Amino acid sequence: MTTDVTDSFHVFDTTLRDGAQREGINLTVADKLTIARHLDDFGVGFIEGGWPGANPRDTEFFQRARQEIDFRHAQLVAFGATRRAGTRAADDPQVVALADSGAPVVTIVAKSHDRHVELALRTTLEENLAMVADTVAYLRERGCRVFVDCEHFFDGHRANPAYATEVVATAHRAGADVVVLCDTNGGMLPSQVHRVVAEVLADTGARLGIHAQDDTGCAVANTLAAVEGGATHVQCTANGYGERVGNANLFPVVAALQLKHGRTVVPPAALPEMTRISHAIAEVVNLTPSTHEPYVGVSAFAHKAGLHASAIKVDPDLYQHTDPELVGNSMRMLVSDMAGRASVELKGKELGYDLTGDRDLVGRVVARVKEQELKGYTYEAADASFELLLRDEVHASPESGGSRHGGAKRYFRVESWRAIAEERPDGSHANEATVRVWAKGERAVATGEGNGPVNALDRALRVALESVYPQLARLELVDYKVRILEGRHGTNSTTRVLISTSDGSAEWSTVGVAENVIAASWQALDDAYTYGLLKAGVEPTE
Repeated sequence: MTTDVTDSFHVFDTTLRDGAQREGINLTVADKLTIARHLDDFGVGFIEGGWPGANPRDTEFFQRARQEIDFRHAQLVAFGATRRAGTRAADDPQVVALADSGAPVVTIVAKSHDRHVELALRTTLEENLAMVADTVAYLRERGCRVFVDCEHFFDGHRANPAYATEVVATAHRAGADVVVLCDTNGGMLPSQVHRVVAEVLADTGARLGIHAQDDTGCAVANTLAAVEGGATHVQCTANGYGERVGNANLFPVVAALQLKHGRTVVPPAALPEMTRISHAIAEVVNLTPSTHEPYVGVSAFAHKAGLHASAIKVDPDLYQHTDPELVGNSMRMLVSDMAGRASVELKGKELGYDLTGDRDLVGRVVARVKEQELKGYTYEAADASFELLLRDEVHASPESGGSRHGGAKRYFRVESWRAIAEERPDGSHANEATVRVWAKGERAVATGEGNGPVNALDRALRVALESVYPQLARLELVDYKVRILEGRHGTNSTTRVLISTSDGSAEWSTVGVAENVIAASWQALDDAYTYGLLKAGVEPTE
C-alpha cells in the first residue's frame, strides 16, 4: 500500500454499507468491487465493505476484494456489532466472523443511548458497557484495529450525558483506536455537534470521529463542525447516498477540508479526479448524478446572469468560491434571455469561437437568443443547438436577418417530412415516417418504422443519410424530454422538445419548439444530426 496521507486524519467511506441502504440502490458484488476501486483511486483511508458473515454477498465481497484489489490508499473495514448480552465475544459467531474476515480494520456498532440499551438490547446499562469492552478487547487480541460507532450518541448524550460519555470512555480504555459519535437520526445542528464533540473530547481523551445523517440537511455542516470541535475521523458516503435522505457527502466534505481548512486528507493528485469519480460511482449505482451537487455537479460552476458574466470575464473568482479545475470540474456559461454580451463572448470562447471585439456579431447573437427564448427555446440545456445558432451567425451577413441556419453551410437540406401514427383494428399501433432530403447534391427519399412517430423519423433520416454520412451510424438518441409551454399563442400550447444524443464518447443536447410535438422533435433531431457531423469533423456541403 502506498499513500501520501498520514494517519493523523481519517477519511472513512461507508458507501458500500450505509450508502447501500438508500432506497433504490441494490449493489451486486461486482458493483461493490468497482466502487471500492474508485474510492481507493480517490485516496480515502478506509472503505467499509459490509458485514461479513451476515449475508453471502458481503462475505463474498471480502473474499474477492482481498484477492482482486491491490489497494494503494485504503484499508478494507469489516462492520459488525458488539457481542450478545450474556455471552463472551470469543463465543459469539458474528464477532468471530469479523476477526476471520481478513479485514485489517473492524468497526463495531455499540449502543450509547440508555433507552436503546434497555428497550432494543433488553439488557442492563452495565452489561452494555461490558459488551463494548469485551468485544473491543477480543478483536484487538485477534490483531484487528478497532473503531467503535456509538449509535444514537447525540440523542443519548442529550438524554443521559454521563452514560453516553461512559460508553465512549469504555471503548477507549478497551483499546478502540477511534470512537465515532453517530447522529443516527440526523437531527443535530452544527452548533450542537461542535459543543458535544469538544465536551466529550475533553472528558475522555479518546480519538473521536463523526458519522452524520442528513435528515436536517446539515450532515456536511455537522461533519465539519465536529472536525472544528476536535474530531479527526469523518465517515461519509459517495454522493451522500444512505438511508432515508442520506449521509454526509464524501465529496464536499473532502473538498472543504482540503481546500478550505488546508488539511491534506486525500492525495493532492486525487482531488482533480473528484468529479469523474463522483459521476462514475453514480453510474455504477444506476442513479443520475445531481446536476446541482456542490463541487461536482455540472451546474456547480455554471453562470447565467449577464451581470455575473461581465464580472467573470474580468476575474472568475468574483463569482466562484474556488477554481473548478481543482476538483475536476469546469466553469460553464449558460446562454438564456438573461444573457448579455459578456455571457455570449465567454460561451463562445468555451465553444472555441473568439468573439472578442466583434460587437455586431455578439449583438446579433444576443438578439437572436432573446428572440428564440421568447418563442419557447431554451439554450441552457441545449449547448449543441446554441453552437449551431452561433455558427449560423458567424457565417451570416448582417443583412441575412438571422434566419434559422442563416449563413452556415449545411450537411443536408430537408425538402419535406411526414409522420403517420396508425391504430389498427386489433388494437396494435404502427408508426411510419417518410423524409425527403438533399445531401451532397443528391436527393434521397426514405421511409422508417418505429415505436413512435419520433423514432420512425429518426430511422427514416438515418436511412436517407447513412450512405452519404456513415458517421451517423455511431449516433444514438439517449434521452427525450417534452414540455408543454402554456399560454404562448392564445388558447394553443407550444411544445418544447429536448433530445440528448451520444456518439459513444460524448453527449450533447438539442432543442426544438413548435405547436406540434412531432415538428418540435424534428427540429431537435435535425440539430442533433447536424452537430454530430460537425463534431466528427465532416465538412458541410449544402
